[in-house]
Amino acid sequence: MSESIQLADRLSLGDLQTYLGRAARVDDGSVRLIAGSGILAVYTAILYPRGILDETPTVLGLRTFSLADRTEFDEVVPMRSLATRVDDTLARTVEGAVPSPFTRPHGVSTVTWAGISPPRSGWLAHQPVAQPVLEDAARIGIAEVAAAVPEGTGEQLVEKVRSEVWGRPMDGLEFVPAGAGFAALSLGFLGGDEEVGVFETGPWTRLSTRRGHVLVRRRAWSLKG
Repeated sequence: MSESIQLADRLSLGDLQTYLGRAARVDDGSVRLIAGSGILAVYTAILYPRGILDETPTVLGLRTFSLADRTEFDEVVPMRSLATRVDDTLARTVEGAVPSPFTRPHGVSTVTWAGISPPRSGWLAHQPVAQPVLEDAARIGIAEVAAAVPEGTGEQLVEKVRSEVWGRPMDGLEFVPAGAGFAALSLGFLGGDEEVGVFETGPWTRLSTRRGHVLVRRRAWSLKG
């Protein structure tokens, strides 16, 4: 199994750099990398429960990138280490050239959210939603969290406020928590007039635009119910 990553072009490498930079502003812990069939899927955790009694929803960001080869692996790595390798490789890559491969960071095995795998197929499409629904939920929630969590507040209270704010359903998309809007806005998945695709399978909902995907794990129930 290859220990390196080689993206198909400089544009993909730059997009990965931007994606990791945005994700790090929310949670700079770890990312899950899944490579196969010439595609690298990069999962980042925006929200997830920190304990048994924590009711924060699991909200993941996903972007895919073209690889220069068909290597296969599935590993969780530190975000900062990956970002450093991407930055260094991008700095050495001239316009129009295929980036050099870079070594994957050493994997980590203590990331709880990475043990929950969204399915890759079987998604049922539902009525798409306008982007302002997600944008409004995100901006209202950001303002509410900022107002409720002054500087110096204890971590336990911070997590409680965030869980309550981001766990609430969005207006106009009641089966999806507001945290999904926060993820889409924070990761740069919104922009333009494109509607957001809504898909469901089992306990998962996926919100998709051309810029990326937000995956939400909820209790198993059908939108038809």
